[in-house]
Amino acid sequence: MGITAIENIDALVVVEPGTRTSQVALSGDGVRVVVFAFDAGAELTEHTAPGPIVVQALEGHLTFTAEGITKHLRPGGILHLDARIPHSVRAVEPSKMILMLLRKAPERAPEITVPAGITG
Repeated sequence: MGITAIENIDALVVVEPGTRTSQVALSGDGVRVVVFAFDAGAELTEHTAPGPIVVQALEGHLTFTAEGITKHLRPGGILHLDARIPHSVRAVEPSKMILMLLRKAPERAPEITVPAGITG
């Protein structure tokens, strides 16, 4: 069993003038977490993710658009999107967000328990 803790994830990135920056915060069993910083007007143009995602705003104001629907994300706001749905993100003001890329954990073979007294 592994455990990873990050004390202050938003400290991993700094809003830089005119651009977007990102940093992988952790990669573990079934999840990869990336923290982003956007200056006002910076964006992630339309793209897709291979698995489902969860996005949470940490600072500022972001717009998240998918399937013709735009949602506004502010600190504490969170959203989920299914795999392979085209989407984009744009910062209305200097902002930070967490992106959690989810993937199915590899299947493990079931353990076989042999009752006491039975031999093979």
